[in-house]
Amino acid sequence: MTKEPLKPREVKLMKGNEALAEAAIRAGMDAYFGYPITPQSEVLEYLTIEVPKRSGLVLQAESEVAAINMIYGASGAGGRVMTSSSSPGISLMQEGLSYIASAELPCLVVNVNRGGPGLGTIQPSQGDYFQSTKGGGHGDYRLIVLAPASVQEMADFVFDGFVLAEKYRGPVLILADGALGQMMEKVDLKAEGSLPKTVPSWATRGRSKDRDPNIITSLFIQPEKMEQINMRLQAKYKIIAEKEVRYEEYHTDDADYILVAYGLSARIVRKTVDLAREKGIKAGLLRPQTLFPFPSVRIAELAKHAKAFLDVEMNAGQMVEDVRLAVNGKTEVFFKGRMGGIIPSPEEILEELERIDEKIVAYQE
Repeated sequence: MTKEPLKPREVKLMKGNEALAEAAIRAGMDAYFGYPITPQSEVLEYLTIEVPKRSGLVLQAESEVAAINMIYGASGAGGRVMTSSSSPGISLMQEGLSYIASAELPCLVVNVNRGGPGLGTIQPSQGDYFQSTKGGGHGDYRLIVLAPASVQEMADFVFDGFVLAEKYRGPVLILADGALGQMMEKVDLKAEGSLPKTVPSWATRGRSKDRDPNIITSLFIQPEKMEQINMRLQAKYKIIAEKEVRYEEYHTDDADYILVAYGLSARIVRKTVDLAREKGIKAGLLRPQTLFPFPSVRIAELAKHAKAFLDVEMNAGQMVEDVRLAVNGKTEVFFKGRMGGIIPSPEEILEELERIDEKIVAYQE
């Protein structure tokens, strides 16, 4: 089959899932293993059509359990690999993710979050925050978690995710949601082949006359050895927490009220901030772009001057626990959430903010 020429940098109108898939090809992905599930099936569908025209491997596994273990094997062989799924499918991958984290293998995992618990709904949600940031599987491991808020970031975070995975030798998760996966926006795609790639020295490439074969495992029978592995992982996570925090601020310099939201919720809250300021309420937004590492230090700084915080999520209240830990009692932290795939409106959040403002003003008087 004749291969198409490499794609240059270009601007296109694309659906979030498809922009992510196209970015994976341009980032030099060697292999994708996955299983269809709404609302992220377009990732697999797009790759199935496009990868054969260019380079790489796409395989629809028999299940999510099979897919994550294929990722384990392909990453161990030195490949730049990715899988994607949605909430219940990611739950099935948790054992494999724990193995991959322990074996210190780089890979990119994408969760286009839908409503739950259970099979739930195919509508957008943010109910997987705990699972994503606290280690949904067993053992003391963490994932770097990137939270896009636009189709552009759906594409950009693929490149960032591969870079971080390979830098720190571990799995990186992109936590999106059904709305971001399905919406169409303008996206500036990076040039294909622009992310350098080499075969790592630790990869299982077989025996040669120059070296012994590499062995990769997550099984360590001796407790002393298992503790040593854990201590190395914790030291790595500490470095990540210090060096890889990413966040975006909007009107926080003079804000009396700091609203904290990520992903789709942050887009809505940004409008709420504008509406609040039109009414004379000084509101600002802090949007975590990394959920782990979490911007705790910056939130603690803002808590010294803010009258209150309002955490907004599409769940029953998950990230709000990390916000409260960061604020550490310096001021009050309120929560506004919707569940089941319902997306809150800017006006609905503004009403909650106005109630908080009335309460704070009455208390001060």
